[in-house]
Amino acid sequence: MPNPIIAIVDDMIFISKIRAVAESQGVTVRFLRTSDALVAAAREAAPPLVIVDLHSQKVDPMELASRLKADPELTMIQLLGFYSHVETELRKQAEAAGFDRVMPRSAFSANLAEILAPQ
Repeated sequence: MPNPIIAIVDDMIFISKIRAVAESQGVTVRFLRTSDALVAAAREAAPPLVIVDLHSQKVDPMELASRLKADPELTMIQLLGFYSHVETELRKQAEAAGFDRVMPRSAFSANLAEILAPQ
């Protein structure tokens, strides 16, 4: 079984969407609540993808991205952030912090099956 995708998402609607699409594709997604838990899980399982809600109130997404990308063991993990389309400055900050992909929530939702597809 492939390593699980890891996500930090606060919004229950997005958690439900992600779970439903992941189940339909036979993909496991682990939802975590803290940066420390995410880093520990990433070291343990080498996820193919980490998804972060850039509006998370539980973690600092920019600090998390910088932390992952500065760690030689974790830098190759693909990091995807999603945000409200009106927050263009947040997109720029996420790209500067090291997110590999940054997309509006609408695009994230529309492309979720492709994003979660087993690699």
